[in-house]
Amino acid sequence: MASLLSCGTALAQNASNPNIVFVFPDQFRNCSMEFWNDAAYADKVRWKADPAITPRLREFAGQSVVLSNAVSNCPISSPYRGIFLTGMYPERSGIQSNCMSLRPTCSLAPDAECISDVLHANGYECAYIGKFHAQFPTPNNPQKAGTYVEERWPAWDAYTEPHQRHGFDWWYSYGTFDEHFNPHYWDNDGRRTDPHEFSVKHEVDKAIEFLQGRDDKTRPFFLCLGMNPPHSPYSNEGDCNACDLDLYRNKSLKELYVRENADTTMEKAPSMRYYLANVTAVDREFGRLMDYLREAALDENTIVVFTSDHGETMCSHGVQDPKNSIWTEAFNVPFIIRYPRVLEHRTDDMLLSTIDIMPTLLSLAGLADKVPATAEGRDLAPALRGEKPSGVDCALYIRNLNGEPDPDGMIRKYFPQARGIKTERYTFEVSIKRDGSLAGMKLFDDWSDPYQLHSLKRSSNKALYRSMLAKLRDKLRESNDVWYRESILDKIAASL
Repeated sequence: MASLLSCGTALAQNASNPNIVFVFPDQFRNCSMEFWNDAAYADKVRWKADPAITPRLREFAGQSVVLSNAVSNCPISSPYRGIFLTGMYPERSGIQSNCMSLRPTCSLAPDAECISDVLHANGYECAYIGKFHAQFPTPNNPQKAGTYVEERWPAWDAYTEPHQRHGFDWWYSYGTFDEHFNPHYWDNDGRRTDPHEFSVKHEVDKAIEFLQGRDDKTRPFFLCLGMNPPHSPYSNEGDCNACDLDLYRNKSLKELYVRENADTTMEKAPSMRYYLANVTAVDREFGRLMDYLREAALDENTIVVFTSDHGETMCSHGVQDPKNSIWTEAFNVPFIIRYPRVLEHRTDDMLLSTIDIMPTLLSLAGLADKVPATAEGRDLAPALRGEKPSGVDCALYIRNLNGEPDPDGMIRKYFPQARGIKTERYTFEVSIKRDGSLAGMKLFDDWSDPYQLHSLKRSSNKALYRSMLAKLRDKLRESNDVWYRESILDKIAASL
Protein backbone atom coordinates (compact mmCIF):
# COMPACT_ATOMS: atom_id res chain seq x y z
CA MET A 1 0.00 0.00 0.00
CA ALA A 2 3.01 2.33 0.15
CA SER A 3 2.49 3.60 -3.40
CA LEU A 4 -1.18 4.25 -2.73
CA LEU A 5 -0.45 6.16 0.45
CA SER A 6 2.21 8.24 -1.25
CA CYS A 7 -0.22 9.47 -3.88
CA GLY A 8 -3.02 10.24 -1.45
CA THR A 9 -2.83 13.97 -2.05
CA ALA A 10 -3.14 13.51 -5.77
CA LEU A 11 -6.17 11.30 -5.32
CA ALA A 12 -7.97 13.76 -3.08
CA GLN A 13 -10.60 15.80 -4.91
CA ASN A 14 -11.70 19.36 -4.55
CA ALA A 15 -13.86 20.05 -1.50
CA SER A 16 -16.63 21.97 -3.28
CA ASN A 17 -19.02 19.03 -3.11
CA PRO A 18 -18.54 15.97 -0.91
CA ASN A 19 -18.45 12.47 -2.29
CA ILE A 20 -21.24 10.16 -1.16
CA VAL A 21 -20.87 6.45 -0.43
CA PHE A 22 -24.16 4.69 0.34
CA VAL A 23 -23.82 1.11 1.57
CA PHE A 24 -26.98 -0.89 2.22
CA PRO A 25 -26.73 -4.66 2.77
CA ASP A 26 -30.08 -6.39 2.45
CA GLN A 27 -32.07 -7.53 5.50
CA PHE A 28 -29.55 -6.25 8.06
CA ARG A 29 -31.43 -5.54 11.27
CA ASN A 30 -30.41 -2.71 13.57
CA CYS A 31 -29.97 -4.92 16.62
CA SER A 32 -27.31 -7.00 14.81
CA MET A 33 -24.53 -4.53 15.58
CA GLU A 34 -22.47 -5.29 18.65
CA PHE A 35 -21.83 -1.69 19.69
CA TRP A 36 -25.41 -1.31 20.98
CA ASN A 37 -24.32 -3.31 24.03
CA ASP A 38 -21.41 -0.92 24.73
CA ALA A 39 -21.82 1.49 27.62
CA ALA A 40 -21.73 4.48 25.27
CA TYR A 41 -24.80 3.24 23.38
CA ALA A 42 -26.70 0.85 25.65
CA ASP A 43 -28.75 3.63 27.27
CA LYS A 44 -29.97 4.77 23.83
CA VAL A 45 -32.01 1.62 23.26
CA ARG A 46 -34.08 -0.56 25.54
CA TRP A 47 -33.15 -3.92 24.04
CA LYS A 48 -30.09 -6.13 23.89
CA ALA A 49 -28.03 -6.39 20.75
CA ASP A 50 -27.56 -9.74 19.02
CA PRO A 51 -24.24 -11.49 19.77
CA ALA A 52 -22.95 -10.20 16.44
CA ILE A 53 -19.25 -9.58 15.91
CA THR A 54 -19.01 -6.26 14.07
CA PRO A 55 -15.82 -4.42 15.11
CA ARG A 56 -15.61 -2.27 11.97
CA LEU A 57 -19.13 -0.95 12.45
CA ARG A 58 -18.26 -0.19 16.06
CA GLU A 59 -15.29 1.84 14.83
CA PHE A 60 -17.42 3.57 12.19
CA ALA A 61 -20.17 4.38 14.70
CA GLY A 62 -17.60 6.07 16.94
CA GLN A 63 -16.92 8.56 14.12
CA SER A 64 -20.51 9.11 13.04
CA VAL A 65 -24.03 10.17 13.87
CA VAL A 66 -25.83 6.97 14.89
CA LEU A 67 -29.62 6.91 14.71
CA SER A 68 -31.51 4.50 16.94
CA ASN A 69 -34.96 5.19 15.43
CA ALA A 70 -34.39 4.95 11.68
CA VAL A 71 -37.17 3.01 9.93
CA SER A 72 -37.95 1.60 6.50
CA ASN A 73 -41.35 2.97 5.45
CA CYS A 74 -42.19 -0.11 3.39
CA PRO A 75 -39.77 -2.77 4.67
CA ILE A 76 -39.25 -4.98 1.66
CA SER A 77 -36.55 -4.87 -0.98
CA SER A 78 -37.97 -3.17 -4.08
CA PRO A 79 -40.26 -0.57 -2.46
CA TYR A 80 -37.35 0.56 -0.27
CA ARG A 81 -35.20 1.12 -3.34
CA GLY A 82 -37.96 3.03 -5.06
CA ILE A 83 -38.44 5.30 -2.04
CA PHE A 84 -34.71 5.85 -1.50
CA LEU A 85 -33.99 6.60 -5.15
CA THR A 86 -36.96 8.88 -5.85
CA GLY A 87 -37.83 10.36 -2.46
CA MET A 88 -41.42 9.29 -3.14
CA TYR A 89 -43.74 6.80 -1.45
CA PRO A 90 -44.48 3.54 -3.33
CA GLU A 91 -47.55 4.79 -5.18
CA ARG A 92 -45.51 7.50 -6.88
CA SER A 93 -42.12 5.75 -7.16
CA GLY A 94 -43.77 3.02 -9.24
CA ILE A 95 -42.79 0.20 -6.89
CA GLN A 96 -45.58 -0.92 -4.54
CA SER A 97 -44.24 -4.43 -4.00
CA ASN A 98 -41.21 -6.53 -4.92
CA CYS A 99 -40.38 -6.45 -8.62
CA MET A 100 -40.95 -9.74 -10.46
CA SER A 101 -42.40 -10.87 -13.77
CA LEU A 102 -46.00 -11.31 -12.55
CA ARG A 103 -46.18 -7.70 -11.29
CA PRO A 104 -45.94 -5.50 -14.41
CA THR A 105 -46.95 -2.37 -12.52
CA CYS A 106 -44.06 -2.72 -10.03
CA SER A 107 -41.09 -1.00 -11.65
CA LEU A 108 -39.17 2.19 -11.05
CA ALA A 109 -41.08 5.00 -12.79
CA PRO A 110 -39.16 5.87 -15.96
CA ASP A 111 -39.86 9.59 -15.56
CA ALA A 112 -38.94 9.72 -11.86
CA GLU A 113 -36.16 12.13 -10.96
CA CYS A 114 -33.88 10.02 -8.79
CA ILE A 115 -31.13 11.08 -6.43
CA SER A 116 -28.65 9.77 -9.00
CA ASP A 117 -30.25 11.91 -11.74
CA VAL A 118 -29.83 15.01 -9.58
CA LEU A 119 -26.26 14.23 -8.61
CA HIS A 120 -25.28 13.34 -12.19
CA ALA A 121 -26.79 16.60 -13.47
CA ASN A 122 -24.71 18.47 -10.90
CA GLY A 123 -21.35 17.04 -11.86
CA TYR A 124 -21.21 13.77 -9.91
CA GLU A 125 -19.90 10.52 -11.33
CA CYS A 126 -22.47 7.95 -10.22
CA ALA A 127 -21.79 4.23 -9.75
CA TYR A 128 -24.17 1.44 -8.80
CA ILE A 129 -22.75 -1.90 -7.67
CA GLY A 130 -24.70 -4.97 -6.51
CA LYS A 131 -28.37 -5.73 -6.09
CA PHE A 132 -30.74 -3.27 -7.78
CA HIS A 133 -34.16 -5.01 -7.72
CA ALA A 134 -36.11 -2.00 -8.94
CA GLN A 135 -37.09 -3.13 -12.45
CA PHE A 136 -39.89 -5.26 -13.87
CA PRO A 137 -38.14 -8.22 -15.55
CA THR A 138 -38.61 -8.36 -19.30
CA PRO A 139 -37.16 -10.69 -21.99
CA ASN A 140 -34.20 -8.37 -22.64
CA ASN A 141 -31.31 -10.73 -21.91
CA PRO A 142 -28.27 -9.06 -23.55
CA GLN A 143 -26.63 -12.48 -23.99
CA LYS A 144 -29.68 -14.14 -25.58
CA ALA A 145 -32.12 -11.73 -27.17
CA GLY A 146 -35.80 -12.29 -26.51
CA THR A 147 -35.33 -14.26 -23.29
CA TYR A 148 -35.40 -13.50 -19.60
CA VAL A 149 -32.07 -13.55 -17.78
CA GLU A 150 -33.15 -16.59 -15.76
CA GLU A 151 -35.06 -19.73 -16.67
CA ARG A 152 -37.37 -20.02 -13.67
CA TRP A 153 -40.89 -18.66 -13.82
CA PRO A 154 -41.93 -16.30 -12.52
CA ALA A 155 -38.66 -14.47 -13.15
CA TRP A 156 -37.24 -12.24 -10.44
CA ASP A 157 -33.80 -11.36 -11.72
CA ALA A 158 -33.53 -8.58 -14.31
CA TYR A 159 -31.11 -6.80 -16.59
CA THR A 160 -31.32 -3.02 -16.31
CA GLU A 161 -30.80 -1.39 -19.68
CA PRO A 162 -28.77 1.84 -19.97
CA HIS A 163 -31.83 4.05 -20.42
CA GLN A 164 -33.24 2.69 -17.15
CA ARG A 165 -30.22 3.59 -14.97
CA HIS A 166 -31.19 7.12 -13.94
CA GLY A 167 -27.84 8.85 -14.11
CA PHE A 168 -25.67 5.96 -12.95
CA ASP A 169 -22.85 6.00 -15.50
CA TRP A 170 -20.76 3.19 -13.93
CA TRP A 171 -22.88 0.06 -13.72
CA TYR A 172 -22.10 -3.35 -12.24
CA SER A 173 -25.36 -4.82 -11.09
CA TYR A 174 -28.14 -7.39 -11.30
CA GLY A 175 -31.83 -7.50 -10.36
CA THR A 176 -32.09 -10.02 -7.55
CA PHE A 177 -30.40 -13.39 -7.19
CA ASP A 178 -29.80 -15.29 -3.96
CA GLU A 179 -26.60 -17.31 -4.29
CA HIS A 180 -23.95 -15.65 -2.18
CA PHE A 181 -21.04 -17.63 -3.64
CA ASN A 182 -22.31 -17.72 -7.21
CA PRO A 183 -23.28 -14.12 -8.01
CA HIS A 184 -23.46 -12.53 -11.43
CA TYR A 185 -23.46 -8.96 -12.69
CA TRP A 186 -23.94 -6.95 -15.86
CA ASP A 187 -21.59 -4.08 -16.61
CA ASN A 188 -22.08 -0.80 -18.49
CA ASP A 189 -22.16 -2.59 -21.83
CA GLY A 190 -24.37 -5.50 -20.82
CA ARG A 191 -21.51 -7.96 -20.46
CA ARG A 192 -22.22 -10.60 -17.84
CA THR A 193 -19.63 -11.60 -15.25
CA ASP A 194 -19.81 -14.71 -13.06
CA PRO A 195 -16.94 -14.31 -10.57
CA HIS A 196 -17.61 -17.48 -8.51
CA GLU A 197 -16.69 -15.86 -5.21
CA PHE A 198 -18.43 -14.40 -2.18
CA SER A 199 -20.57 -11.54 -3.48
CA VAL A 200 -19.78 -8.99 -0.77
CA LYS A 201 -16.02 -9.35 -1.23
CA HIS A 202 -16.37 -9.13 -4.99
CA GLU A 203 -18.53 -6.02 -4.79
CA VAL A 204 -16.09 -4.21 -2.52
CA ASP A 205 -13.31 -5.16 -4.95
CA LYS A 206 -15.35 -3.58 -7.74
CA ALA A 207 -16.07 -0.49 -5.63
CA ILE A 208 -12.34 -0.02 -5.12
CA GLU A 209 -11.80 -0.62 -8.84
CA PHE A 210 -14.29 2.15 -9.61
CA LEU A 211 -12.57 4.53 -7.20
CA GLN A 212 -9.11 3.74 -8.55
CA GLY A 213 -10.13 3.99 -12.19
CA ARG A 214 -11.84 7.37 -12.20
CA ASP A 215 -10.37 9.53 -14.95
CA ASP A 216 -11.18 12.84 -13.27
CA LYS A 217 -10.22 12.64 -9.62
CA THR A 218 -11.48 16.19 -8.99
CA ARG A 219 -15.04 15.22 -9.91
CA PRO A 220 -17.22 14.22 -6.91
CA PHE A 221 -18.70 10.74 -6.93
CA PHE A 222 -21.79 8.94 -5.69
CA LEU A 223 -21.14 5.26 -5.00
CA CYS A 224 -24.17 3.12 -4.21
CA LEU A 225 -23.35 -0.39 -2.96
CA GLY A 226 -26.29 -2.79 -2.56
CA MET A 227 -25.07 -6.01 -0.96
CA ASN A 228 -27.33 -9.08 -0.79
CA PRO A 229 -26.09 -10.78 2.44
CA PRO A 230 -27.19 -11.16 5.18
CA HIS A 231 -30.41 -11.71 3.19
CA SER A 232 -31.35 -15.37 2.77
CA PRO A 233 -30.17 -18.00 2.04
CA TYR A 234 -28.90 -18.69 5.54
CA SER A 235 -29.89 -22.31 6.04
CA ASN A 236 -26.57 -24.16 6.12
CA GLU A 237 -22.79 -23.87 6.14
CA GLY A 238 -22.66 -23.35 2.40
CA ASP A 239 -24.42 -20.01 2.75
CA CYS A 240 -21.54 -18.24 4.54
CA ASN A 241 -17.77 -18.16 4.93
CA ALA A 242 -16.37 -20.87 7.21
CA CYS A 243 -14.14 -18.36 9.01
CA ASP A 244 -17.20 -16.27 9.88
CA LEU A 245 -19.31 -19.26 10.85
CA ASP A 246 -16.58 -20.43 13.23
CA LEU A 247 -17.39 -17.41 15.41
CA TYR A 248 -20.93 -18.68 15.98
CA ARG A 249 -20.81 -22.39 15.19
CA ASN A 250 -20.70 -23.61 18.79
CA LYS A 251 -23.09 -21.09 20.31
CA SER A 252 -26.33 -22.51 21.68
CA LEU A 253 -29.70 -21.13 20.63
CA LYS A 254 -29.96 -19.53 24.07
CA GLU A 255 -26.71 -17.67 23.41
CA LEU A 256 -27.71 -16.70 19.88
CA TYR A 257 -31.17 -15.40 20.78
CA VAL A 258 -31.17 -12.63 23.36
CA ARG A 259 -34.48 -10.99 22.46
CA GLU A 260 -37.29 -11.94 24.82
CA ASN A 261 -39.76 -12.33 21.96
CA ALA A 262 -37.82 -15.00 20.05
CA ASP A 263 -39.35 -18.44 19.56
CA THR A 264 -36.35 -20.77 19.37
CA THR A 265 -38.58 -23.80 18.76
CA MET A 266 -39.14 -22.61 15.18
CA GLU A 267 -37.55 -24.67 12.42
CA LYS A 268 -35.73 -21.54 11.29
CA ALA A 269 -33.96 -21.02 14.64
CA PRO A 270 -30.55 -22.52 13.67
CA SER A 271 -30.40 -19.99 10.82
CA MET A 272 -29.31 -17.31 13.26
CA ARG A 273 -25.70 -18.54 13.26
CA TYR A 274 -25.52 -18.40 9.45
CA TYR A 275 -27.24 -15.01 9.41
CA LEU A 276 -24.78 -13.58 11.93
CA ALA A 277 -21.86 -15.09 10.03
CA ASN A 278 -22.89 -13.03 7.02
CA VAL A 279 -23.40 -9.96 9.23
CA THR A 280 -19.76 -10.32 10.27
CA ALA A 281 -18.70 -10.74 6.63
CA VAL A 282 -20.49 -7.53 5.68
CA ASP A 283 -18.79 -5.78 8.61
CA ARG A 284 -15.35 -6.91 7.47
CA GLU A 285 -15.85 -5.88 3.83
CA PHE A 286 -17.38 -2.55 4.80
CA GLY A 287 -14.27 -1.97 6.89
CA ARG A 288 -12.08 -2.77 3.89
CA LEU A 289 -13.91 -0.14 1.84
CA MET A 290 -13.43 2.40 4.63
CA ASP A 291 -9.73 1.52 4.76
CA TYR A 292 -9.41 2.27 1.06
CA LEU A 293 -11.16 5.63 1.39
CA ARG A 294 -8.70 6.59 4.12
CA GLU A 295 -5.63 5.33 2.26
CA ALA A 296 -6.72 7.19 -0.88
CA ALA A 297 -7.22 10.40 1.12
CA LEU A 298 -10.91 10.38 0.20
CA ASP A 299 -12.42 9.85 3.63
CA GLU A 300 -12.30 13.45 4.88
CA ASN A 301 -14.53 14.79 2.12
CA THR A 302 -16.86 11.83 1.78
CA ILE A 303 -20.27 11.28 3.31
CA VAL A 304 -20.56 7.59 4.14
CA VAL A 305 -23.89 6.02 5.07
CA PHE A 306 -24.37 2.48 6.35
CA THR A 307 -28.01 1.37 6.42
CA SER A 308 -30.34 -1.39 5.16
CA ASP A 309 -33.55 -1.76 3.21
CA HIS A 310 -35.26 -3.63 6.08
CA GLY A 311 -34.50 -5.84 9.02
CA GLU A 312 -35.08 -9.51 9.79
CA THR A 313 -37.56 -10.90 12.33
CA MET A 314 -35.47 -14.08 12.85
CA CYS A 315 -37.98 -16.02 15.00
CA SER A 316 -39.20 -12.99 16.93
CA HIS A 317 -42.97 -13.14 17.53
CA GLY A 318 -43.00 -16.58 15.95
CA VAL A 319 -43.57 -15.12 12.47
CA GLN A 320 -42.21 -16.73 9.31
CA ASP A 321 -41.93 -13.59 7.19
CA PRO A 322 -38.57 -11.95 7.92
CA LYS A 323 -39.74 -8.53 6.71
CA ASN A 324 -42.84 -6.65 5.53
CA SER A 325 -44.04 -6.02 9.09
CA ILE A 326 -44.06 -3.23 11.64
CA TRP A 327 -42.27 -5.37 14.21
CA THR A 328 -39.14 -3.54 15.35
CA GLU A 329 -36.91 -6.35 14.08
CA ALA A 330 -38.12 -5.69 10.50
CA PHE A 331 -39.07 -1.98 10.58
CA ASN A 332 -36.08 -0.54 12.48
CA VAL A 333 -32.92 -0.35 10.37
CA PRO A 334 -29.33 0.77 10.92
CA PHE A 335 -28.58 4.33 9.90
CA ILE A 336 -25.05 5.52 10.58
CA ILE A 337 -23.71 8.56 8.76
CA ARG A 338 -20.16 9.91 8.80
CA TYR A 339 -19.18 13.31 7.42
CA PRO A 340 -15.97 14.63 9.00
CA ARG A 341 -15.95 18.23 10.26
CA VAL A 342 -19.65 18.59 9.46
CA LEU A 343 -21.38 15.94 11.58
CA GLU A 344 -20.14 15.41 15.12
CA HIS A 345 -20.27 11.95 16.64
CA ARG A 346 -23.37 11.31 18.72
CA THR A 347 -26.29 8.91 19.07
CA ASP A 348 -29.71 10.40 18.36
CA ASP A 349 -33.24 9.01 18.65
CA MET A 350 -34.66 11.30 15.97
CA LEU A 351 -37.01 9.56 13.54
CA LEU A 352 -35.62 9.17 10.04
CA SER A 353 -37.53 7.33 7.31
CA THR A 354 -36.48 6.05 3.91
CA ILE A 355 -38.46 8.92 2.41
CA ASP A 356 -36.12 11.43 4.09
CA ILE A 357 -32.84 10.04 2.75
CA MET A 358 -32.85 11.67 -0.69
CA PRO A 359 -33.51 15.27 0.41
CA THR A 360 -31.18 14.91 3.37
CA LEU A 361 -28.22 13.63 1.35
CA LEU A 362 -28.72 16.22 -1.37
CA SER A 363 -28.81 18.93 1.28
CA LEU A 364 -25.61 17.67 2.93
CA ALA A 365 -24.00 17.69 -0.51
CA GLY A 366 -24.83 21.39 -0.91
CA LEU A 367 -27.70 20.72 -3.29
CA ALA A 368 -30.73 21.50 -1.12
CA ASP A 369 -32.07 23.77 -3.85
CA LYS A 370 -31.90 20.87 -6.32
CA VAL A 371 -34.20 18.51 -4.39
CA PRO A 372 -36.96 17.58 -6.86
CA ALA A 373 -40.39 19.03 -6.20
CA THR A 374 -41.68 15.45 -6.36
CA ALA A 375 -39.69 14.41 -3.27
CA GLU A 376 -42.02 13.74 -0.32
CA GLY A 377 -39.54 13.43 2.52
CA ARG A 378 -37.94 16.01 4.77
CA ASP A 379 -34.47 17.49 4.72
CA LEU A 380 -33.05 16.34 8.05
CA ALA A 381 -29.54 17.69 7.41
CA PRO A 382 -29.96 20.53 9.96
CA ALA A 383 -31.06 17.99 12.58
CA LEU A 384 -28.11 15.73 11.78
CA ARG A 385 -25.81 18.72 12.21
CA GLY A 386 -27.44 19.38 15.57
CA GLU A 387 -28.69 22.80 14.55
CA LYS A 388 -32.37 22.24 15.35
CA PRO A 389 -34.85 19.45 16.12
CA SER A 390 -35.94 17.33 13.19
CA GLY A 391 -39.59 18.35 13.41
CA VAL A 392 -40.60 14.77 12.63
CA ASP A 393 -43.01 13.39 15.22
CA CYS A 394 -43.91 10.14 13.46
CA ALA A 395 -42.93 7.91 10.55
CA LEU A 396 -45.36 6.17 8.21
CA TYR A 397 -45.48 2.38 7.83
CA ILE A 398 -46.90 0.74 4.68
CA ARG A 399 -47.68 -2.92 3.97
CA ASN A 400 -49.05 -3.88 0.55
CA LEU A 401 -49.99 -7.38 -0.58
CA ASN A 402 -50.93 -8.77 -3.99
CA GLY A 403 -54.28 -7.82 -5.40
CA GLU A 404 -56.40 -10.32 -7.25
CA PRO A 405 -54.61 -11.65 -10.36
CA ASP A 406 -55.95 -11.04 -13.84
CA PRO A 407 -57.24 -14.01 -15.89
CA ASP A 408 -53.74 -14.24 -17.38
CA GLY A 409 -52.25 -14.56 -13.89
CA MET A 410 -50.68 -11.10 -13.86
CA ILE A 411 -50.95 -9.02 -10.70
CA ARG A 412 -51.66 -5.45 -11.74
CA LYS A 413 -53.18 -4.13 -8.53
CA TYR A 414 -52.12 -4.26 -4.92
CA PHE A 415 -54.05 -4.65 -1.69
CA PRO A 416 -53.09 -1.98 0.91
CA GLN A 417 -53.38 -4.33 3.85
CA ALA A 418 -51.91 -2.25 6.67
CA ARG A 419 -50.82 1.24 7.59
CA GLY A 420 -49.17 2.42 10.78
CA ILE A 421 -46.91 4.92 12.44
CA LYS A 422 -43.88 4.96 14.68
CA THR A 423 -43.50 7.81 17.15
CA GLU A 424 -40.64 8.35 19.56
CA ARG A 425 -42.43 6.13 22.08
CA TYR A 426 -45.18 4.13 20.36
CA THR A 427 -45.64 1.74 17.44
CA PHE A 428 -49.18 1.60 16.02
CA GLU A 429 -50.63 -0.48 13.18
CA VAL A 430 -54.09 -0.86 11.67
CA SER A 431 -54.74 -3.73 9.27
CA ILE A 432 -57.78 -4.52 7.15
CA LYS A 433 -59.42 -7.51 5.52
CA ARG A 434 -59.93 -7.76 1.77
CA ASP A 435 -63.42 -6.33 2.16
CA GLY A 436 -62.04 -3.22 3.86
CA SER A 437 -63.22 -4.09 7.36
CA LEU A 438 -60.95 -3.98 10.35
CA ALA A 439 -58.65 -6.98 10.74
CA GLY A 440 -56.82 -5.75 13.82
CA MET A 441 -54.91 -3.03 15.62
CA LYS A 442 -51.60 -3.19 17.44
CA LEU A 443 -50.28 -0.53 19.79
CA PHE A 444 -47.01 -0.97 21.64
CA ASP A 445 -45.28 1.20 24.20
CA ASP A 446 -41.72 0.74 23.01
CA TRP A 447 -40.31 2.30 26.16
CA SER A 448 -41.86 -0.06 28.65
CA ASP A 449 -42.21 -3.00 26.26
CA PRO A 450 -39.23 -2.84 23.87
CA TYR A 451 -39.78 -6.38 22.58
CA GLN A 452 -43.42 -5.61 21.75
CA LEU A 453 -44.80 -8.49 23.74
CA HIS A 454 -48.08 -6.87 24.84
CA SER A 455 -50.31 -4.75 22.66
CA LEU A 456 -52.01 -2.11 24.80
CA LYS A 457 -55.72 -2.78 25.30
CA ARG A 458 -58.01 -0.36 23.54
CA SER A 459 -60.58 -0.49 26.33
CA SER A 460 -58.17 0.94 28.88
CA ASN A 461 -56.23 3.25 26.52
CA LYS A 462 -59.01 4.96 24.55
CA ALA A 463 -57.42 8.42 24.55
CA LEU A 464 -54.08 7.04 23.37
CA TYR A 465 -55.74 5.08 20.57
CA ARG A 466 -57.63 8.20 19.47
CA SER A 467 -54.37 10.13 19.44
CA MET A 468 -52.60 7.47 17.37
CA LEU A 469 -55.50 7.27 14.91
CA ALA A 470 -55.38 11.05 14.50
CA LYS A 471 -51.61 11.02 13.92
CA LEU A 472 -51.96 8.20 11.41
CA ARG A 473 -54.71 10.05 9.58
CA ASP A 474 -52.55 13.18 9.39
CA LYS A 475 -49.65 11.17 7.98
CA LEU A 476 -51.89 9.46 5.43
CA ARG A 477 -53.28 12.84 4.34
CA GLU A 478 -49.77 14.30 4.10
CA SER A 479 -48.67 11.43 1.86
CA ASN A 480 -51.97 11.31 -0.06
CA ASP A 481 -52.08 7.59 0.63
CA VAL A 482 -54.86 5.39 -0.75
CA TRP A 483 -56.07 4.88 2.81
CA TYR A 484 -56.69 8.62 2.96
CA ARG A 485 -58.12 9.04 -0.55
CA GLU A 486 -60.58 6.18 -0.09
CA SER A 487 -61.40 7.07 3.55
CA ILE A 488 -60.35 3.59 4.70
CA LEU A 489 -59.09 4.78 8.07
CA ASP A 490 -62.06 7.11 8.59
CA LYS A 491 -64.51 4.27 8.06
CA ILE A 492 -62.64 2.12 10.58
CA ALA A 493 -62.44 4.92 13.14
CA ALA A 494 -66.16 5.59 12.78
CA SER A 495 -66.94 1.95 13.51
CA LEU A 496 -65.01 1.85 16.80
